[in-house]
Amino acid sequence: MSDKQFILVVDDDPDLVESVAMKLESKKYRVAKAYDGVEAWEKIKEEKPDLIILDVMMPRKNGYELCDELKADPKYSDIIVVLLTAVGDAVTSTSYTHKGGKTTLADDFIPKPIDLDKLMEIVKENLEW
Repeated sequence: MSDKQFILVVDDDPDLVESVAMKLESKKYRVAKAYDGVEAWEKIKEEKPDLIILDVMMPRKNGYELCDELKADPKYSDIIVVLLTAVGDAVTSTSYTHKGGKTTLADDFIPKPIDLDKLMEIVKENLEW
């Protein structure tokens, strides 16, 4: 077991997952990757992350569902969840709403397209408490 903080990156866009993972690894975090909410659950059960960077719109299980399930489970409710959302730009064309994002129990949000430096600040702030 490493003393490095462990972050799970979940998004159905492999390029985004790779770029976020590389940036996190350059900051000395340990990183795992998943490409939908179902795969993310499997990884979380294997090793509980300190923080999850979680896309909202994904196949099989979306980010809101996964976040709500995590926060409702005492074993996982203390995991910090940062939601990635492009919903703001597509709010009229999707079933996801800003209300959905704001009523979910996520710890933080960052809009897509992601500013990697801003994301690193959010990760650092959330893991420092």
